[in-house]
Amino acid sequence: MDTKKLAGMIDHTLLKADATPEAVRRLCAEARQWRFASVCVNGSYVELAARELADSGVKVCTVVGFPLGAASSAAKAAEARDAVERGADEVDMVLNVGRLKAGDDAYVRDDVAAVRKAADGRTLKVILETCLLTDAEKERACRICKEAGADFVKTSTGFSSGGATEADVALMRAAVGPDRGVKASGGIRTRSDAERMIAAGASRIGASASVAICRED
Repeated sequence: MDTKKLAGMIDHTLLKADATPEAVRRLCAEARQWRFASVCVNGSYVELAARELADSGVKVCTVVGFPLGAASSAAKAAEARDAVERGADEVDMVLNVGRLKAGDDAYVRDDVAAVRKAADGRTLKVILETCLLTDAEKERACRICKEAGADFVKTSTGFSSGGATEADVALMRAAVGPDRGVKASGGIRTRSDAERMIAAGASRIGASASVAICRED
């Protein structure tokens, strides 16, 4: 795949607990240089990233209910509202995995819908944490996310027991159809990794190794 096209599909990500403001500035500078789709940062850095990326065409993405997804819906919605007010263009929320596994689909749907409303028209991606789910649960989660108005479903936080797989990306693409995005994230470290995920159906890649991926021949 052409490097420019690949870069335009990557969310350049820094979500480590010890990320410093200077590290976020470097992330944003790299995103400007390579013209990544977005930078993905923790909520406290949204305002900084928005300033650094003003007029660059690179979007600011942040995470909500991260990394467990077990916060209340009201707390997740408040996080999303705050992020949007401070300049976030995209919100990646974590699904309530325990409620999904318990079969409480109505709760999960309402949880996503609450963040959908709070995100105020910004792109909403829902992280399923696929390594914790059966295939049937992944399919159910995708259906619920579509019903609740999510724009994307996403594989992983990168903080659990596994990351993106081609099989999960293909399953999610089949479940949401062509009118929703699929973001592959977690463990994508090489250009080959990224291209395999795209071939399986991913329309966005989440990676911290974005520069190395794009520098590969």
